[in-house]
Amino acid sequence: MHYEELASLAQQLRVDAIRASAAAGSGHPTSSMSAAELGAVLLAHHLRYDFDRPDHPGNDKFVLSKGHATPLLYAMYRAAGAVDDDELATYRTLGSRLEGHPTPRLPWVDVATGSLGQGLPVGVGMALAGKRLDQAPYRVYVLSGDSEMAEGSVWEAVEHAAYNHLDNLTLIVDVNRLGQRGPTRHEHDLGAYQRRLHAFGWHVIEVDGHDVAAVDRAYAEARSTVRQPTAILAATRKGRGVTAVEDREGFHGKPLKHAEAAIEELGGPHPHHVSVQSPPDMSAPRPARNGAVELPRYDVGDTVATRTAYGHALEALGSARGDVVALDAEVSDSTRTEFFAKAHPERYFECYIAEQQLVAAAVGIQTRGYVPYASTFAAFLTRAYDFIRMAAVSRAGINLVGSHAGVAIGQDGPSQMGLEDLAMLRAVHGSTVLYPCDANQTARLVATMADLPGIRYLRISRGDTPVLYGPDEEFPVGGSKVLRGGGDDDRATIVAAGITVHEALKAADLLAEHGIPVRVVDLYSVKPVDTETLTAAATATGCLITVEDHHPEGGLGDAVAEAFSDGRPAPRLVRLGVRAMPTSATPEEQLHAAGIDADSIAAAVQLVVESGVTP
Repeated sequence: MHYEELASLAQQLRVDAIRASAAAGSGHPTSSMSAAELGAVLLAHHLRYDFDRPDHPGNDKFVLSKGHATPLLYAMYRAAGAVDDDELATYRTLGSRLEGHPTPRLPWVDVATGSLGQGLPVGVGMALAGKRLDQAPYRVYVLSGDSEMAEGSVWEAVEHAAYNHLDNLTLIVDVNRLGQRGPTRHEHDLGAYQRRLHAFGWHVIEVDGHDVAAVDRAYAEARSTVRQPTAILAATRKGRGVTAVEDREGFHGKPLKHAEAAIEELGGPHPHHVSVQSPPDMSAPRPARNGAVELPRYDVGDTVATRTAYGHALEALGSARGDVVALDAEVSDSTRTEFFAKAHPERYFECYIAEQQLVAAAVGIQTRGYVPYASTFAAFLTRAYDFIRMAAVSRAGINLVGSHAGVAIGQDGPSQMGLEDLAMLRAVHGSTVLYPCDANQTARLVATMADLPGIRYLRISRGDTPVLYGPDEEFPVGGSKVLRGGGDDDRATIVAAGITVHEALKAADLLAEHGIPVRVVDLYSVKPVDTETLTAAATATGCLITVEDHHPEGGLGDAVAEAFSDGRPAPRLVRLGVRAMPTSATPEEQLHAAGIDADSIAAAVQLVVESGVTP
């Protein structure tokens, strides 16, 4: 297209953004209008994409980080012929693929956006995959708003991209000066952004975002830049082209009141159709699968930390499957991801102490068909919770692994103890939450996770624990294991997972000495839970005592209680968990202080039995 046509295309995108928002009675047309030239030039001159084959391995990636500007995105799809006029009119209506913020319900959307500050970190993951895994020439374009440049996650991504020399990544910042409630921090001071980005090692281009020729040259310069990611800082005006709203406060997130007059001011409909450049011919990389996974095998009675079993199992999985990748947040010597890193360095990604970037990179990498395992301390995954939540909205398939969970880590104290992680991950839509208690169970679950959908979480422990199960034992998701009792004379049921399974077994032995037989259930699958086994135990014993190295809210106890929330008769439920704020102490002292060690469990069972509530 000639520059005059590009300018006209930008006007068409503005018109369609206004039309879509007006039809919906909601939306963000002014935020879309500021970036119209940025979208038009990218679509017509630089993006290489086959809309008929969204899974084409050579397709460039476009991430709308300012996800509220969907009127622009859908207008671009209409210009490319992917969306027709009738569908554009369904914007934000029930059943429409054109949602208020983009999701992968549309085949051309790789990840959901709308929680600001996430597009660039995810784009970094995509660019890493292109450079190191696919070794493909596709480029990643991220369109960001200036408001979201205040997010810390953006600067995690900025540093990570520069450190990894991601010259296949282009960040376009729509510096339109106005945020939701008024001016942004730096308004139109492009130099403020330039100095920061340049200091991190980016190639930076400043342009008038409404000058199609300047924008075109900026994209070309970005393509020719090597060993540096490029940021295009585009000075724009919110609501560009309509006098009533241009660069004026108070119109964020509102359809234009006089849409027809605004469209007329923009020159009316501009019926352009864009023939988007085709991606280069190439075949999709097919990571090798080298046969069955030879998981590590441990003998019953050995003492092995579940984190160590995780590391060896991940290494073995990586040897059998070339699609498995590992990421860590600079604690690989503790999470034991270092075993994978040494065996498969080409598929290991060090994210340093940047947990938001850790999860975002995993989300970006999985869009390319890989199976990421992202590991850090369970406590620090809380810093990335919004990224985990949005990963579920993206329909992403990622494995998260939290080590050093609970008070059982000992002397490091409460800042290092993951005590909220089960609740956090259970609340994620479609998630699977697993908490193994021994090495063989861990190894099996690591392999199982690779083929599960959605967000998968594995909780692992720091200290060595006895191996309870043989290496050939199976552990289906949604299952459990009855380790003690199971007969008609059981007086109560102890339900535990992970570290507390071992305490529950010791408690069962103590109770047996007092003539009190109990059932012990290893509920390694915290979500989904084994409702059948829990129901049988409730029927037989009348009381379930849950024991968890976690706060009582949202964890194992709540998972068990929810198994009886469908109206079936509920047993008496007694919940043992970490209720007080821990301090520094030995693991044994921590468990006792929290009331979840063997003596405390046995005492709780005795109180229940003596109260006469059990059959």
